[in-house]
Amino acid sequence: MESFVATLAIAGAIALLLWGAHMVQSGVQRAFGPRLRAVLTGTLRNRFAALLAGIGVTTLLQSSTATALMATNFTAAGLVELVPAMAVMLGANIGTALIVTVLSFNVVVLSAPLIAGGVLLFRLDRSAMSHDLGRVLIGLGLMLLALHQLLEALEPMASSAEVVALLGLLGAMPLLAVLLGALASWAVHSSVAVVLLIISLASHGVVGFESALLLVLGANLGTALNPLFEAGDGDPAARRLPLANLFNRLVGVAIAWVALAPIVTLLRGTGLGEGTSLALFHLGFNIVMALLALPFLRQIAALMTRLVPDREDTADPARPIYLDHAALETPMMALGGAQREALRLADALEAMLTGARDALVRHDRRLVAETRAMDDTLDGLNTAIKRYLALFDEDDLSDEDRQKLHQIMVFSMNMEQAGDVLDRNLLPHATKRFKRGLLPDADSEVELVAMMDRLIANTRMAASLFVTEDANVARILAAEKVVFRRAEQNGTTRHFSHMRDGFSAASQSSALHLDLMRDMKLVNSFIVAAAAYPLLDKAGELLESRLASSAE
Repeated sequence: MESFVATLAIAGAIALLLWGAHMVQSGVQRAFGPRLRAVLTGTLRNRFAALLAGIGVTTLLQSSTATALMATNFTAAGLVELVPAMAVMLGANIGTALIVTVLSFNVVVLSAPLIAGGVLLFRLDRSAMSHDLGRVLIGLGLMLLALHQLLEALEPMASSAEVVALLGLLGAMPLLAVLLGALASWAVHSSVAVVLLIISLASHGVVGFESALLLVLGANLGTALNPLFEAGDGDPAARRLPLANLFNRLVGVAIAWVALAPIVTLLRGTGLGEGTSLALFHLGFNIVMALLALPFLRQIAALMTRLVPDREDTADPARPIYLDHAALETPMMALGGAQREALRLADALEAMLTGARDALVRHDRRLVAETRAMDDTLDGLNTAIKRYLALFDEDDLSDEDRQKLHQIMVFSMNMEQAGDVLDRNLLPHATKRFKRGLLPDADSEVELVAMMDRLIANTRMAASLFVTEDANVARILAAEKVVFRRAEQNGTTRHFSHMRDGFSAASQSSALHLDLMRDMKLVNSFIVAAAAYPLLDKAGELLESRLASSAE
């Protein structure tokens, strides 16, 4: 029973440590996310500045994965070269080691003041910045408290013969120790937590010093696996950077393993405790590997490019390009990718509108079929975007992030709905007109082409508005609804005029022309709702209803 309670205490302390790190990371991202991104983009042109930026940003975020993710996205998007991005990765590794070094000292006395200060910031000041900074302080306090609880929970294990015998096997099986450290770091997505746990075990004599060193090497290796696995089978450029980092880790582990005996002698000669020695070894390992790799980054980048060449196959237009699941840990990056993906919906809708206009002008049934097939691209992209947005953790999103997520969702769904109207209404009506041989008169033909051109222009305007969020452009786009409403009214008047003359080919042609006008009006409504209405609603310029109230 006592062992079960001790195990629960250890598991709870580790969970609290991970949650504290999560709070620090999300709080820093909310408070300084755009600034951190600006720092990285401003330093990624120089490898030495990029190294320092990687250290600084990672120290704030408490996560090398988040920092590396930003650099990976910049590289995959072609914004920066692989060499400076690799320097950021090296700096990120040093940053996490610095965090471990600081937390390895007995600073639990700071936990209560940090938590109290965080709660006061969160409660007394209602501003978003104060909430985020309060979240950071609470997270740091929880991490220190968790480490203290972890040390207390591990004390009984030091005297447990079964545990000591089990972990004693690591000394006789060094490869097992490295693999165990790598597996733990990969499983919890945090080398900081794993290395601190190893330091705690070694400080209480639960594992031997040499075994602890091997476990730390494994933790460094395991933390390089997460970005590589999460890159998936997407753009090869997104896999080169994590692959280069893994290569650096493998070389470092091999060198340290060979030199393990002199390293142990050197560390024991310092006279420091085992916990402090392990923290310094972890920091020194990452600094040495950064210094060794820094002069050869260009050669390593060339090797990664040869190992992971550019994809040559033709991309499926319905296959998402910018939805990086690894970026979900950094909401501002993930939402940026989702926004770029949503713009592809506007491109696909514009292609459908262009095909529909050409089909109407040429009276081409084959072109109608080809254009209707484009709706599959809209459906596929919209589904992928919605599923991706559903993966976001609400606790990690600021109010601005939630608003951006909603804006992307609204834009995507309305663009897809506009495509459905083309596929299910407008193009079938065009086909019906071709089959019956009901050619429009010259004026109707000119009007159809003009309104289709107007829809294409409005789609481009909506895509631009989705990025710029210009209120003046939103008003201009919203005013387009009046143009299409009047075109429908004119079509209705013209159709009834033909009906008074009797049931004729002209009346049938005008009926189909009216159907096309109504379809275009509906398409335009979805385009306006996609980009203009969210901005105007935010500015308070939309009425809740077109009905006059009883008071008015």
